[in-house]
Amino acid sequence: MSFKKLLLIFSIFLLSACNQFEKNKSLVFISDQKYSNTGFALIYDDQLKKEKKISKKIDNRSLLIFHNKIKKNSFVKITNPANDKSIIAEVISNNVKFSDFYNSVITKRIAEELSLDFNEPYIDLVLISNKSTFIAKKAKTFDEEKKVAEKAPVDGITIDNLGKEKEKEIIKKEEKFLYLIKIADFYYKDSAENMINRIKDETNIKNSVIRKLSKTKYRVLLGPFNDIKKLEKSFNEIKVLNFENIEILKDV
Repeated sequence: MSFKKLLLIFSIFLLSACNQFEKNKSLVFISDQKYSNTGFALIYDDQLKKEKKISKKIDNRSLLIFHNKIKKNSFVKITNPANDKSIIAEVISNNVKFSDFYNSVITKRIAEELSLDFNEPYIDLVLISNKSTFIAKKAKTFDEEKKVAEKAPVDGITIDNLGKEKEKEIIKKEEKFLYLIKIADFYYKDSAENMINRIKDETNIKNSVIRKLSKTKYRVLLGPFNDIKKLEKSFNEIKVLNFENIEILKDV
């Protein structure tokens, strides 16, 4: 086959691929470079195990968590957005069964360290790469804190936030319960509109909206919700569409 014929075939293939991309541009969405999720944590209690709402026990004195997407022995940074307190925890298991509505199962110790509202345990969770220098510096501290936790009762634990001086307690303002479910971010507005139509066609959810964040970023959201039961109901209903990483965002 001559060079000219090869060049012609390659050109046709390239143009076809470009046209196909243009047709399918509505399917392109923005994905995070590393795993992170904002939502509600489930604070472990033995009663949850008795009621079979969770399949495994966890030591409430520990800095360990359950997660269903992150590999075992990975480190995560958990932050309370209400006061910016954060802590490093280790994923002890990723095959524990619990409601998908929660982005993780955390211990009472972690909840107390972060001063979480036990009725509204809203957190930011970010996976920290094993190659991170941050992990290298904090690994020793984490092991030392874990040993302390294993010997102390939950109520008796008082440690500094991984070596940092404790900040002054922030007086919590009374805030209304108001959250949104984030489905995905899209480059194109018609992509977001197609997603809205899919949600309407395949579920009973009607309160879906599009928020323009920039010229090339459109966010599909559900809500707002002013009740945690309604929020959980819609979250569970949207699961049938098998989205990759649904998040719950505080509506401010």
